[in-house]
Amino acid sequence: MRVLVTGGTGFVGSALIQQLMADASTQASRTVASFDIVAGVRQPSQRLPEAIKQCTVGDLSSDTDWSEALRDTDAVVHCAARVHVMQDTAEDPLSAFRVVNVEGTLNLARQAAAAGVRRFVFVSSIKVNGEVTAAGQPFRANDSPAPQDAYGISKHEAEVSLRQLAMDSGMEVVIVRPPLVYGRGVGANFRAMMGAVARRLPLPLARIKHNRRSMVALGNLVDLLVICISHPAAANRTFLVSDGEDLSTSQLLQRLGQALGRPARLVPVPVRWLEFGAALLGRRSVAQRLCGSLQVDISDTRQQLGWVPPLSVDEGLKRAAEGYLNEASV
Repeated sequence: MRVLVTGGTGFVGSALIQQLMADASTQASRTVASFDIVAGVRQPSQRLPEAIKQCTVGDLSSDTDWSEALRDTDAVVHCAARVHVMQDTAEDPLSAFRVVNVEGTLNLARQAAAAGVRRFVFVSSIKVNGEVTAAGQPFRANDSPAPQDAYGISKHEAEVSLRQLAMDSGMEVVIVRPPLVYGRGVGANFRAMMGAVARRLPLPLARIKHNRRSMVALGNLVDLLVICISHPAAANRTFLVSDGEDLSTSQLLQRLGQALGRPARLVPVPVRWLEFGAALLGRRSVAQRLCGSLQVDISDTRQQLGWVPPLSVDEGLKRAAEGYLNEASV
């Protein structure tokens, strides 16, 4: 089975390629035995194994030519995207996200359908559902979309276009919406948080213990993507994914400290003070992520695909911590 993985050198794409290459003996009953893998990359990379065919496609846009990468391809897993960043410097962030995440995605999907690709797996985002959940009301795949920022809006618009293309062309589309993804090689805010814990910096977050946030270990997300490539029940469905255990902010820091072998130093500061201070500094979104809840319900994913997250939260954090400590030592 020939599979094109876009974003082949990225955080998710590279991990997916490694999984597809690995010995699939433990998964033989639920996936095909082997894959012929093609990596769609912006430019040639030495980070990928020599056995992987690389197709250089440049930037992802409405003009990208995917013809070589799609030749004889059975399935596409689209990981490439303009990703969400906390401090976006683009003059018009929504337009910038649309160029890559909507126009670029639809261009690839149209070429894939024309080339006879049977299935298109799209890595979307839980931001399509929204930014925060109320107590006891986790996001579900069939909820009405409520994206709040430019990144979430672009992912939602891409989903709508892909579903219409599936209806028009017959190509199967599978949509996967992950929350925060962490693992070996993670960057951005999660890496900064690991650095703060590893350096034993005092963090004023001890009292944030009543919120609940869903995350997904990189290994768990990749495992689900592999299943979605060929599972018959995945066709034309949307799936939410997480580790299956939701943590408060203080719990996450404590268990991350355990994974790093350096207990987190948490200082008890009232949550209202944190929210007030963040508002004064114009960082309400940061306070929302630290103090608020974002939970996802993966019961439908479990039921439809028979999927169980192979990694626990602690195992996922251990892998992320090992990666961080190895890089820090170098």
